[in-house]
Amino acid sequence: MLPAFETAPALLLLVAVLAYLLGSVPFGLVITRALGLGDLRQIGSGNIGATNVLRTGNKAAALATLLLDAGKGGIAVLIARLALGEDAAQLAALASFLGHIFPVWLGFRGGKGVATFLGTLLVLAWPAGLLACATWAAVAAISRISSLSALVAAASVPLWLLVLGRGEALALTVVLAVLIFQRHATNIARLRAGTEPKIGAKT
Repeated sequence: MLPAFETAPALLLLVAVLAYLLGSVPFGLVITRALGLGDLRQIGSGNIGATNVLRTGNKAAALATLLLDAGKGGIAVLIARLALGEDAAQLAALASFLGHIFPVWLGFRGGKGVATFLGTLLVLAWPAGLLACATWAAVAAISRISSLSALVAAASVPLWLLVLGRGEALALTVVLAVLIFQRHATNIARLRAGTEPKIGAKT
């Protein structure tokens, strides 16, 4: 269920710190400010992710945020894997994800982590990552609700890993999926009440 931990603790600590700092870069906030779209934290849900960037009406900014938030997680994992191995790669995945949802630059109040989670997964186990992205897309096409798509996709990841025989990443993805559900507590309440906004809605 976990990779063998063979990297020196000091190097793992360095990986964790660097991956956290990379993950904590709030690309959504940076992009919207650079484009003069206002303070993203005062728009829509106040979240710094791509779904809320879309509420500004700028689809290109939302796409850039999505790709960069996913990319920072994927890059952290790729560099750690190439430099040190699978144990460092999984730690980088966790640290970059935590950086996104608890960024030091924003008083530890960040995003919900879905794009960063998928970005790390596409490098850790790309077939499972592609299946998770396809799950998100399918649910989004049917429901037009981003949060529901994210929750279903996150919950599907451990199942995809089991089907693919990639159990070494199972424990990590369960932890990340649980954190995603916790970050979506308000969305889950709205889903139950039938008041969750559709993709692209202004509020």
